[in-house]
Amino acid sequence: MHKSISITPPEFNTLSSHDLNDIITLDSVRDHILMTRIEKVKKIHSYAVIPPKSGNKDNRWRTSYKDEKGNRKSLKAQTENELYLKLYEIYFSQNIDKKTFHDLFLEWIEYKSNLVNSKNTLIRHKQHYNKYFANTEIDSKSISKLDVIYMEALCNKLIKDRNLTRKEFTNIKTILNGMFDLAFRKHEIKENPMVNVRIMVKFRQVNRKTGETETYNTEELESLIKYLDSKYQETHDSAYLAVKVNFYLGLRVGELTALKWGDITGLNHLHIVREEVRDQETNVTSVVDHTKTSNDRFVALIPKAFSILLSIRPDNYKDDDYIFMRDGKRLTSRKINYVLEKYAQRMDVKAKSSHKIRKTYASNLNVAGVPLDEIRKQLGHTNLSTTMSYIFNPLTEQETYELIKEAL
Repeated sequence: MHKSISITPPEFNTLSSHDLNDIITLDSVRDHILMTRIEKVKKIHSYAVIPPKSGNKDNRWRTSYKDEKGNRKSLKAQTENELYLKLYEIYFSQNIDKKTFHDLFLEWIEYKSNLVNSKNTLIRHKQHYNKYFANTEIDSKSISKLDVIYMEALCNKLIKDRNLTRKEFTNIKTILNGMFDLAFRKHEIKENPMVNVRIMVKFRQVNRKTGETETYNTEELESLIKYLDSKYQETHDSAYLAVKVNFYLGLRVGELTALKWGDITGLNHLHIVREEVRDQETNVTSVVDHTKTSNDRFVALIPKAFSILLSIRPDNYKDDDYIFMRDGKRLTSRKINYVLEKYAQRMDVKAKSSHKIRKTYASNLNVAGVPLDEIRKQLGHTNLSTTMSYIFNPLTEQETYELIKEAL
């Protein structure tokens, strides 16, 4: 007499039409389902399955598993297949209905903490989760109930009710994609529902960025350089030269302030291997031995930039000393941006951040005809699409007109 086994539709659907034609009895269907479940468990079960030992009174198969709290538990059964079927109930039939969206987020954020170097990235993910999902209906909903239709309705409603921009929704979607992908790879859900979610409402439109707002054009750059040179002559504060040299380097401001003399490799390149980071919870800055993308890179060190660095290099420098110092301490990113803010106040114009220097650098390279992929490498971007968002027209209106006239 066979033990009664419920045949769930997804499992039954794994049978091909050829298989169905060959089925003569219910027993053969049950056997198919049993083997499907056993193979599913074998793919994810990490503990050893131990057969009975001869001469042992406890003549059962044994293994271990972790319960919901992460505690290791032992499991026994009379046969190997029975042991795997017990594990199936633990992994798939019981826990999946209990695991909530909130549980999955906590599991995913812990998983991400082992992969990303930036603590601030994790903080932003938590902030987005708390803003859009915490204490809402989905927070306590079983992940087994979150199909593509449910998630599609949720995402479209979020965009509409919160008047979200495309960029903000992308931040949210990153979390959702990551969470469901983790659950899918752990065989907790049959598919990642976000893959087929369709957005059918309009995003909030934002003002398009232009070269006027995102870069220092030729005249602005000339004015700023004169200001920086004048202030350096007056104060001998290397912060002014740090701003100036970055128009030739295009570094992230945290990479700029973390530069050391040993990073200069010959006359032509700088080795970018570290950056300054700020803890968003404590507001404390520190230097870490990696860049934003966790990849080191070499950037071109042109003669103008090299001569600026040589002008402030002390005779007794050491390779491990920071390049930009004040009163024996490393300059921070905040001090770099402060220089730009003071310049804007003096000129009575809107301040442009240090990040606009990177965009000016990229835009000037593009105008000069440097290949886009090389600009991407210099900036340290992984994707060319990111680089494209840095490129604007850095020329004045008259220069642009002359360029068009020349071209035509």
